[in-house]
Amino acid sequence: MLITSKDNNRIKEIRKLLNKKYSLEKGLFVIEGENLVEEALKNNLLVELYVLDGYGCNYDFKYDNVTLDVMKSLSDLKSTPRLLGVSKIINNNTIGNKIVILDGVQDPGNAGTIIRNSVAFDIDTVIFSKDSVSPYNEKVLRSTGGMIFNTNIIIDDIDKVIDEIKSKNITLIGTSLHTNESLENVSKLDRYAVVFGNEGNGVSEKVLNKCDRIIKISMNSACESLNVSVSNGIVLYHLYKENL
Repeated sequence: MLITSKDNNRIKEIRKLLNKKYSLEKGLFVIEGENLVEEALKNNLLVELYVLDGYGCNYDFKYDNVTLDVMKSLSDLKSTPRLLGVSKIINNNTIGNKIVILDGVQDPGNAGTIIRNSVAFDIDTVIFSKDSVSPYNEKVLRSTGGMIFNTNIIIDDIDKVIDEIKSKNITLIGTSLHTNESLENVSKLDRYAVVFGNEGNGVSEKVLNKCDRIIKISMNSACESLNVSVSNGIVLYHLYKENL
């Protein structure tokens, strides 16, 4: 079937899924491009698939063709995607043993890179506070490099999540520039949760007060701080290396 109208009911429904609240209510999110579509297929999460008219598609999955105007109406990418899909959101709220918590992280590129880092370094759960960017934001998804499907994503109230982590005796590690404990002092931990904060303000004081340890990355004094996704990668690599 070729869809030619931007007012087609299914197309209008996809546009509604670009809204964070509506997406979470429906348990669905929009994915763009071959990489994300292939990862959704691998994980049996793809629900709908739309292919730009004239582009060949070899996937063993039912799809509809759409015109260039229709595809452009669904995407903010500078280069219009040839594939666009709708994927299920996995509603698994089980917290694992190696956890990353995002406390008010707003930048989509940072959030997506953190998800990618987390997969690379054996994190099994990434928790987004409710005031963080949505993990299903299209820019976040692009930054994950398809890794959104390879770790458990939870969106929840940060106080509730931390209380649950503490009740399980999982070591809660805060990150801050205003501490004397260096990352290098952290040795092997079988179970841990690391909190990374907002780009401008860092981890909130309220959260830091609940942490078992607060660490910083040692760096040249000429540099005041690192981008949160860079810091995340360094911290997670250190913890991963300690467990090898």
